[in-house]
Amino acid sequence: MKRRTLLATALLTGVAGPGIGAGTARAADPGPSVSLTGSTQLDAQALFFVSYDGLVNNNSFQKNGLLTHKGYQYAVWYTTDRSAVVARRALGASGWSTVTLAHRLKSSDSHNVISMGVSRTDGRLHLNLDSHSDGFFYVKSVAGLLDNPASTAWTSAVFGAVQTSLDGLVLTTQFTYPQFVSTPDGKLQLSYRVGISGNGRNALAEYDGSSWTALGEWSGSTGTYTSEHGSSTARNMYLHGIDYDVNGRLHSFFTWREQNSAVMCNSGGITNHDTGYVYSTDRGRTWRNDAGTLVGTTGGSDTVGVTDAGLVVDALNPDHSLMNQESQATDSTGLPHAIISYVPGRFGQCTTNYVTDRTNNGRAFHLRKNASGGWTKTEIPIALGSSQRTKLILDTYDNAYAIMPFGRIAGASKSSGYTDWKLLYDGSALDAFGEVVIDETRVSQDGTLSVMYQEKSSGTTPSALHVVDFRLPA
Repeated sequence: MKRRTLLATALLTGVAGPGIGAGTARAADPGPSVSLTGSTQLDAQALFFVSYDGLVNNNSFQKNGLLTHKGYQYAVWYTTDRSAVVARRALGASGWSTVTLAHRLKSSDSHNVISMGVSRTDGRLHLNLDSHSDGFFYVKSVAGLLDNPASTAWTSAVFGAVQTSLDGLVLTTQFTYPQFVSTPDGKLQLSYRVGISGNGRNALAEYDGSSWTALGEWSGSTGTYTSEHGSSTARNMYLHGIDYDVNGRLHSFFTWREQNSAVMCNSGGITNHDTGYVYSTDRGRTWRNDAGTLVGTTGGSDTVGVTDAGLVVDALNPDHSLMNQESQATDSTGLPHAIISYVPGRFGQCTTNYVTDRTNNGRAFHLRKNASGGWTKTEIPIALGSSQRTKLILDTYDNAYAIMPFGRIAGASKSSGYTDWKLLYDGSALDAFGEVVIDETRVSQDGTLSVMYQEKSSGTTPSALHVVDFRLPA
């Protein structure tokens, strides 16, 4: 009852948390602010279990668990009987229409998320679901569904059969981390990992409106990495995301995770190290480091590897429990931004339990490329209080928002050089489990930040799944 009372109060007053003033005048180029405008319930009995410290309905690599296209918003999750559900609503509507797909989650593994993508060439919604280093499941809608939503009935008839390939294209028997991204020319790409944690490679497939094509792997897992503690000869490149900017350039931040724990000061930590960055100017066919040097070719023999020069834009050894798969975004000029998080050295030079140490002492940092071509990192002065990840979004003024565990929202203004980070919404009204999913596509369409979160529960007791909306500066 407390959660709902606080939420209702915020809705009635327009006050969304500490630091928010209702009805204040804004300058021509305002700083960051959030105003809570609505909350809807997707499911009163969503599937709940904790594995790998996360939930299957709210994981940061779930691109996209929530998306907006042509005036409608779409959401995906697993309900209490493990069935996969896809829902939609007209923007601003309080109710969602749901369709239950003919698939049930096969294992209690929080990696097995549902991700959505849009192919603009034919107006289809694509879903990839239920995979962790094994086979995947794939569903696509009828053509034109997303182009004419108001005139198309939302029923199971608009979705095709559940497949174990991409319309016959078999990618790999070890598939994880599906991320759909629309290309500037209307095609749809699927980013995924081949292999396993500590020994995996990133790859791409592409849909042109009629068929899928495997473009191939673009990162490598071989080569020797050596720390002051030891060496490792296998690894995985974990992506913070994969996103096109306004100029058509494809960006990706990443961390490396080593297979051999000998590279760490203590086996209770995590072998992630360094924040790297690559980009592509040819739709992911080739990859370049920050200096513009070619470092890998998709589907070729020379892929992006740990020994390539110029990849690291923020160096950090494996002793600080650096998180993988955090978050990234690009601003209105095409400059890349990321959130990274770890235990800073002022709390010690050796984490011994990455969950405990990150919860007690972890901090998030805003890392960005500045207009002069250099990199700037700013600590967000709010304790994580969690081992989990933070999401990043930029508004139309390029102000930055960090959506932290438990639904807390911090913001920083572009005008300050992103040095004035402060808490804008404390999240206490939500009673959120921890990590949340954001609609990365909606802000640019109507200035609204939508956050999907699941209420705290215990064991396998189902809990409510919600979407809450915040108005950003207009």
